[in-house]
Amino acid sequence: MSCATTFTITRLSAAAFDRSIPGLATLLADTVAGGSSLGFTAPFDHEAAAAWWQTQRPAVASGTLDIWVAEAPEGVMGTISLAHPHKPNARHRAEIIKLLVHPTTRGQGLGRTLLTTAEQSAARTGFRLLLLDTESDSAADRLYRRAGWTPYGTVPGYAADPGGELRDCTFFYKEVG
Repeated sequence: MSCATTFTITRLSAAAFDRSIPGLATLLADTVAGGSSLGFTAPFDHEAAAAWWQTQRPAVASGTLDIWVAEAPEGVMGTISLAHPHKPNARHRAEIIKLLVHPTTRGQGLGRTLLTTAEQSAARTGFRLLLLDTESDSAADRLYRRAGWTPYGTVPGYAADPGGELRDCTFFYKEVG
């Protein structure tokens, strides 16, 4: 599906990350308010979202967390992050975290575009294996399956959704590069 809106996707430098925190916080708060299970429970407001993003600053500055944003005239409408490994025996793999698409922008192919962006960057960086997890039977679960990710297990009641209800989580991997 082609995008009805034009998005500019940018990998954030440490300085650009600091400037993007307000927009990232709005995106995260709106996504959680929309019911997405992202590790946060209600109430979860813009201030809490900004505080969470600020905790990511050291990893962005050290280069162990790559973050891309998709911007439109309305602001930050999507993001995806790639977490680099900390263990010496894991240098061949990375983890996709926090793929978010604003609820008003879903269905336009932005999630798939962000996922492809991170996958291609990971392969160029030398990662051969990517991992992620998501709520089972969710829109994200379907996106990952369509994008060629392989499920390798489901854990019942793994995490609570924003309302506090426990949800199953499916773990995926994809070989790249």
